[in-house]
Amino acid sequence: MRNNILTLLDGTKVEEKRSQTPLVVGIFLVVITISAHITGFNLMTILTRGNYFFVILGDMMPPNTSYLPNIMNPLLDTIKMSIIGSFVGAMAAIPFAVISSTNIIHNRIVTALSRIFLSIIRTLPTLVTALIATYIFGLGTLAGTMAITVFTFSYLGKLLYEEIETVDMGPYEAMQALGAGRAKSFVSAIIPQILPSYLSNTLFCFEGNVRYAAILGYVGAGGLGLILNEKIGWREYDKVGMILVSLFATVVLIETLSHFFRSKLT
Repeated sequence: MRNNILTLLDGTKVEEKRSQTPLVVGIFLVVITISAHITGFNLMTILTRGNYFFVILGDMMPPNTSYLPNIMNPLLDTIKMSIIGSFVGAMAAIPFAVISSTNIIHNRIVTALSRIFLSIIRTLPTLVTALIATYIFGLGTLAGTMAITVFTFSYLGKLLYEEIETVDMGPYEAMQALGAGRAKSFVSAIIPQILPSYLSNTLFCFEGNVRYAAILGYVGAGGLGLILNEKIGWREYDKVGMILVSLFATVVLIETLSHFFRSKLT
């Protein structure tokens, strides 16, 4: 099929290229079909058994409020895991972010190795990290805290070094020209530029860590996920509903406070 030729008012002829949309859509459909075949996806199974999801949701209502006292300690463990893991991970990310920034460290080998290390850590799923931690530190909240620390470290480390590389280097270079050391110049000229976004990202990461910590109990890492896994296994869905309601209320409260503090940083 030849391309269409358009003639403008001044007589100029413009060749209109054929749209690539049909080709893109065709490739997309082929990829979807192959993926469905490989994964065993079956739409009829979803249509015939999908209603059981709503059956289970119905079994969770109303939540068993008498089970609330049993939830409080695991819920507090989940929050403590998130707080400690977020704090330690955020602190540990700072030096690695600095040595990963090419505008601060001019040794390409050092920055490359640091970035590769952060990338490797970031590829580890949190559940896998928690599972490894349980073998090292045993079952309990310490393993969950270490898993959250590793995730926070890798996540904030990447964000932070990207922020450092986008700062205005003028004040930093001016302080060095006046005789200040690199450390003093960094603290006085770079940190004020990245501190608001760094704190905001840390708070955002903490929000997510509360949710992640709730499922770490599936691999024995303590917290709310431990009793959640137990009650799902015993099909005590009314208690599962109470656990989820408690988690939802906690997450909403933390997100509200976090949003308030982040708004003060901007």
